[in-house]
Amino acid sequence: MTGQGEANRIIGFAAALEDVLIKVSGAQKLAGSGRLAAYKSNAKDFVRAFSYHDQMSGTPTRDEQGTRDRPYDLTVDFEETKIDELLHVIGLKPWRSHRPVLAAFVEMQLGAKDYMITSDADQSALQRESLLAAAARRGMSVVLPSAAALAKAGITRTEPGTTTSRAWGPVVAGQGGEVALVGRLVWDDRELGWATQWRIDWHGRTHRWRVRGTNFDEAFRRGIGGAAQVLSGNGDPA
Repeated sequence: MTGQGEANRIIGFAAALEDVLIKVSGAQKLAGSGRLAAYKSNAKDFVRAFSYHDQMSGTPTRDEQGTRDRPYDLTVDFEETKIDELLHVIGLKPWRSHRPVLAAFVEMQLGAKDYMITSDADQSALQRESLLAAAARRGMSVVLPSAAALAKAGITRTEPGTTTSRAWGPVVAGQGGEVALVGRLVWDDRELGWATQWRIDWHGRTHRWRVRGTNFDEAFRRGIGGAAQVLSGNGDPA
């Protein structure tokens, strides 16, 4: 956020409240939900403590510093009992049971360029960082396959619409995962965004969902969030 003023802090509290409700419950469907509007407008009532981190810490003050505020990261700690009570009010509950480790198999296709996101390949470094950040934001643990593991298994594409979960089993186990999340992002010039397919098999059911016209950061949040919604028992992703 910009500066440490109260007006911007209130906006930050509202955004953080939505994130923490999704993170605690696993219900991705709360993202952007109008059901939270009244609570977000009073988000400070749920806050226990907050702190700032100066993104420019160690950077000398510039000549124009007096005309604009510095950028900060806002960290918010919420009252656990109040968050639990709010979830109860909106018909949800905290997801306290074991959260399976996701083994993410994600393919990126940009024109003729087509590659898998791995734990070690340089070409997917930005996407790897974004995917892991999306997992942390949703309270999930994620492992990525190494390039060698994919090569050994003969995996070069994901095809989430057709590939069965059995095809990923050996790689999932080898990487320390418990359930496979399969995704494919294809760049769409008309929408100037990624068209994304996601798939997860859980308790004998296959769950598929699509996201269109987003950047890959949002596509990964929707992918990880959709998996969390399935695993937490909060229904199919939209």
